[in-house]
Amino acid sequence: MDLDALRSARQAEWERLDALAGKGRLDGRDSDELIVRYQDGAADLSEITTTAGSVPLGDRLSVSLSRARMRFTGTGRNVVSQLPAFFLLQLPAALYRVRWWTFWAAAASAVVAVAYGVWSANDPSVRAALGTDADLRKLVNTGFTAYYSENPAASFTGQVWTNNAFIAAQCIAFGILGFYVPYVLLQNAMNVGLTGGILIGYGHADTFFLYIAPHGLLELTSVFVAAAAGMRVFWAWIAPGARTRGQALAEDGRAMFIIAVGLTISLFVSGILEGFVTPSPLPWPVKIGIGALALAAFLFYMVFVGGRAVRAGETGDLDPFAAGARRIIAD
Repeated sequence: MDLDALRSARQAEWERLDALAGKGRLDGRDSDELIVRYQDGAADLSEITTTAGSVPLGDRLSVSLSRARMRFTGTGRNVVSQLPAFFLLQLPAALYRVRWWTFWAAAASAVVAVAYGVWSANDPSVRAALGTDADLRKLVNTGFTAYYSENPAASFTGQVWTNNAFIAAQCIAFGILGFYVPYVLLQNAMNVGLTGGILIGYGHADTFFLYIAPHGLLELTSVFVAAAAGMRVFWAWIAPGARTRGQALAEDGRAMFIIAVGLTISLFVSGILEGFVTPSPLPWPVKIGIGALALAAFLFYMVFVGGRAVRAGETGDLDPFAAGARRIIAD
């Protein structure tokens, strides 16, 4: 196809399409013409992309068509109608794409937490630097367990949910900086390791693991996913591949924002577990079983549902119309 010849032949029609799309008020004749021009332009765009691929001429026409479509559709698709695609395709695909990043974030955090835990459990001088013996014994005997029941379950659930969701959103939003996510993971692993080491050092290892397990399995996994999403955005900037850095950041950034929305749900579930299940009088095997079941459901959704969505061609990004043209070309 001779793109220059096509442009010469269709330029006047495309300019008319732009003029109608930008006109303040359309009468009946103008509205009919807008639809006709839109249909003709869509046919031209299809021919361009089929024969020449992504080229500036096609991108410019795509922008014009998007503006025209907004004039005669008025609004986007109904939000409720988009929910099945979001939960069955976009969200699981986005989660699947960061599965290995999640694994390495979890592995690195586990190494740091275990190292700090062993250090504080076996070195009295480390525990002495963290507080007096009386303060640490108070934490071990009452403070650690009272944390889960000193406030009403509903308000405690809301508190931990909003706090964890804020941390997850920060990991994704500031992941592009590169250093922020490792810093958050290091701080979290250090705190978990030192707290566990204190309880283990005073002979309360069972208390630590029993109170952490019911909610911590899903909560920590969600934090690791948020960290993975943030690092994925950073890597899109460092190694965009065949895409431009702007395209890579836009595409992966939109997909990772979808993960942020999804994590608010998983963190809400972990907040419910922390507020209602962990301090409940249920037997510990039951409480830990509930936490393990929640984690298993999340991993199944991430790996199996997500894998199926990716194999079907889903990337977690928005559809082409909602995402807009990759490049805007000015004549």
